[in-house]
This record gives sequence, structure tokens and C-alpha cells, in this order.
Amino acid sequence: MQFTSTNRNSPPVSFLEAMRIGLAPDGGLYMPNEISKLPDSFWQYSDSADFHEIAFEMAKPYLNDELSDQEILSVVNDAFNFPIPIHSLEEDQFILELFHGPTLAFKDFGARFMARLFSEKAQRDQREVTILVATSGDTGSAVAHGFYNVPGVRVCLLYPKGKVSKLQEEQMTTLGENITTLEIDGVFDDCQRLVKRAFTDPDLNSAMQLSSANSINIARLLPQSFYYVYAHAKLHQKGVKNPIFSVPSGNFGNLTGGLLAMKMGMDVDTFLAATNVNDIVPNYLWGSEYKPKESIQTISNAMDVGDPSNFVRIKALFNGSDSEIRSHLKGYSYDDHQTRETIRGLYQKHGYVACPHTAIGYRAAEEDREKVKSVRPYVTLATAHPVKFKDVIEPEINSDISIPERLEKWLNRKKKTHTIGKEYDPFKEFLISF
Repeated sequence: MQFTSTNRNSPPVSFLEAMRIGLAPDGGLYMPNEISKLPDSFWQYSDSADFHEIAFEMAKPYLNDELSDQEILSVVNDAFNFPIPIHSLEEDQFILELFHGPTLAFKDFGARFMARLFSEKAQRDQREVTILVATSGDTGSAVAHGFYNVPGVRVCLLYPKGKVSKLQEEQMTTLGENITTLEIDGVFDDCQRLVKRAFTDPDLNSAMQLSSANSINIARLLPQSFYYVYAHAKLHQKGVKNPIFSVPSGNFGNLTGGLLAMKMGMDVDTFLAATNVNDIVPNYLWGSEYKPKESIQTISNAMDVGDPSNFVRIKALFNGSDSEIRSHLKGYSYDDHQTRETIRGLYQKHGYVACPHTAIGYRAAEEDREKVKSVRPYVTLATAHPVKFKDVIEPEINSDISIPERLEKWLNRKKKTHTIGKEYDPFKEFLISF
């Protein structure tokens, strides 16, 4: 299968080459030339399939030109070695918990899948790759741990100074080895701009082989479609049909994964794009012109994005049709006060502790149900373990959140990072001497 830039000015490439390049030479994001509809036989047996079986069948159409079935299965089995529980709050409200991986964030799905594919490619090419990643929180820790000590791969993480949680920072800045972190004196959009410019810099790309593990990378996007189908299948097995997925959204890779699953044949037609006050996409979905703006810092920091990269992929999936996009997506946005209020309400009503991102997704589901008097089930994607936001959550629920053992070892270790400004030239110089 071939993959083409959303800007349509770069030659088509294979999946592994699209993964290596990350951002297409013309500045666009890679998308498959065609979306492979999964056969009826897949949907007939998916209810009884486990996650690895579903992931294998969904990955095959995109990878089988380059990897054997055994190699694909090995990547899938090794990457997804953690549970994916579905928590029932009420008869028609479910939480899909995606934070049971090594770094307790949904980003583990994409990062671990990609790391194993890069390992396969590095062994074949015998050439070192440098991964550039801009992060507003959990992407950085997931990528750092997913790629830690992977042969033939170096990682450089960029994060905005003072705008990620202490735990998120400790998870990604204390590893060392092949993981380097840059603390950027700016906001997430500045980090993202530096990474994008690096990929289109011919001098830099001739000096080193660059790639990205952000949600702009097609290898991050594909595995984010797997868990939608898994949740749909497990609920269908219990007689729960036609769910609406409510997705906490920042750079919109997670939501795009759901739309990709829909295009592959999943019987779901409605998604909620739930954001904080960085409400560019919700405003667009309610009829406004799409207008990027400077991001605003909130307690749901992974969603502090003023110009979501994956919006161009959403446009591509619907051939640029605003009406088609709006027929499948609805947008909701909430401020920090409403987020805190929802965290309290969820705990008081259901005893459920949600991170700020998950709370926003749940509030969107509740508001949509009330607004349209819906009788359909809702599935909210829980994107991060609440322990990552102890300082925010504990005062709201008046209770302590215990730290899982696998996170404790990263606390209070020596921070290994470099601080630079948001100008491009110093960043380029650092990479060349990297």
C-alpha cells in the first residue's frame, strides 16, 4: 500500500518509509492512498477476538507489503502487553481505560507500536535514525520509554518549560542513554513549529536521518484505531450497540484514529471532539471558520493546542467536505472550572477518579446526551491515569491518589535536560552537534 502527503506535492511512499520520514517533504501528513475496508468475516468474528487478533487484522492491510504475518504479529504482541478495561458507570455510559501501559497514558499504544517497527527497520537499513518529538505531556514520556535503548534510534524530546506536570517531566527527563530532552522557553505550539521546520530543512536532513514519533507520524495513528474496534466489539458482545465515542482531543490524533476505524468498516457514525478552552475545532464543528490561534495553558495540558496538526488528516478522510465532517463530529469545550466540577461530580456520583482530560470527555458525553435526548450508549476514552494529575485531582475529591509502583522509581531522580529558546537556529545547531 502507498501513502501520500495531504498536501499532494510529494511522491507516494510505503508505510515504513512514511514512518521514517514522519512529515512529508511538502509539509503535509501521510495518509493511505485508500482506506482498506475490513471484510465481513472480520466483523463477524471480532466480538470474540482478543485485542491482539483485532490489531493484527487491522494492521495487515497497511504492513503486509513490507512485513511478514509473523513479524506483524510479533510487533503487535510485544507492543500491547497490558490490559484495556472497559468500565461501566451506568447502563449507557462507559469509560474505555487506555492508561494501563508502562507510562500510564494512551500514548503507549502508538509509541510502543512505532518503536518496534523502527527496531525492525533499523535492523534492515543499518542506519541510525533521530526521532524528534514535540510534547505537551504524555507523548514525551510514552515515546521516551517506548524507544528507550532501542538499537539504532536516538530520541530528542521538546517540551514547553513549566507547562507539563512534574511526573510527566520526571518520566521523560531522567532516562538518559539514547533519550535527550529539550526544555523550550515557550508553549507547545513553539515546540511543534521547531519540529516541523526541522523536517523541511534540507541542510539538516542531509546531515542526519530524521523522523518523528508525534501524532503526525502515520505509525502513531494506525494503532490508535485498534482500540476503538476492540471496545466496539466487546460492547457488541454484551448487546451494547451503536455507541458514540467521546474523545478528549488536543492534536486530534486520537480522534482521527477513531475516524480511520469507521472508514475501515466499524459500525459507528458519531464522535464527540471534547476539548478545553483551546476550542478551535469545536467552534469549527458548530459552523465557524477554522481559525488556529495561540494555545492557552490549562489543567488539561495535553490538550493545550492552538493549531491541531491532525485536523488536515480529518479533512483528508472526508475529502475536504465540511458538511461531511460535521455530520460525523460534534464539538464540546470546557474551562478549568467546569473540568474541576466534573472531576468532583464523577467521584461523588460514581466513585470514579478521572484525570482532567477524561473528565472533559465524560462531560461532553453527558452534555450531548442531554442536548439531543439520546438513548444511545456513550464511550469516553480515558487517556491518562489520575496519578499524573495528583495536584489537581486530590483537592477536588478530598482523597489521596496512590502512586503505582512502576512510576515511583522515576520520582526524584536527577533531571537530564537542556534549556533553549524558541528560535530555530539554536535548535538546529543543537541537533547538528547532537
